[in-house]
Amino acid sequence: MTTAPARPKDLYPTRGASEVITPRQDPVVWSAPDAPGPIDPAGLGSFERDGFLSIEQLVGPDDVARFRAETQRLITDPAIRADERSIVEPHSKEIRSVFEIHKISEVFASLVRDERVVGIARQILGSDVYVHQSRINLKPGFGASGFYWHSDFETWHAEDGLPNMRAVSVSIALTENYDTNGGLMIMPGSHKSFLGCAGETPQDNYKRSLQMQDAGTPSNEALTQLADAHGIKLFTGAAGSATWFDCNCMHGSGDNITPYARSNVFIVFNSVDNSAVEPFAAPVPRPDFIGSRDFTPIR
Repeated sequence: MTTAPARPKDLYPTRGASEVITPRQDPVVWSAPDAPGPIDPAGLGSFERDGFLSIEQLVGPDDVARFRAETQRLITDPAIRADERSIVEPHSKEIRSVFEIHKISEVFASLVRDERVVGIARQILGSDVYVHQSRINLKPGFGASGFYWHSDFETWHAEDGLPNMRAVSVSIALTENYDTNGGLMIMPGSHKSFLGCAGETPQDNYKRSLQMQDAGTPSNEALTQLADAHGIKLFTGAAGSATWFDCNCMHGSGDNITPYARSNVFIVFNSVDNSAVEPFAAPVPRPDFIGSRDFTPIR
């Protein structure tokens, strides 16, 4: 466990009296365009421009089968369901997410250490990395609720204390992602400006926000302006495909009312040079299982 350093100047004000747009103060790709790594220069350029990069097959069928079996084991374990790291749907009471999977499962710990995965994170962020957050997201058919539009960095900055935009997420599909079963949507290019949201952060906001986002939610007017400026990209793909995206992308997903489940593994890598400090707009940091305070590099 590493103690959080003193809080630096706030480059991205949020949770104030009104919405504020701040131009991005940080690079998107922190390594040189010709830096060695799994992504070629064209892929890095695409990530820089759009804020995301899709990979048709990041892990193979055998890997997918192993991850799905481990997911099933976790969600059917009564001890896991009773753990605070499991978040349930407010209506169906089915498990919606299980957090800190790299700490409670050696199968997912090995995925985090897999060079196909962590190598890309190091290349984009230009440094060693640690896991800020990991989870399984489950969207069973017939009514699983979505995740409303948001920038992850807005929350991680306000409530976890990440100072800079030097984190990257990967969503690895465990099931087919159709255009109908509540897939990930991103506004391309939205990562180039920061939308600071209006309103204070309630005490223990994470308990509500993990089921339904409230604090840190952009206004309809701001979302309309962003969508008009950038458009919306919907991601589809087979199990084993992946989408890498910048921490400040405006993104969300709809409800899944189809019969076809949509499940994914979600891992957030943060640079060891961007470790969390005291929150910028919350009374206390969120629990470690949501925003890690252990900054040990992945080896």
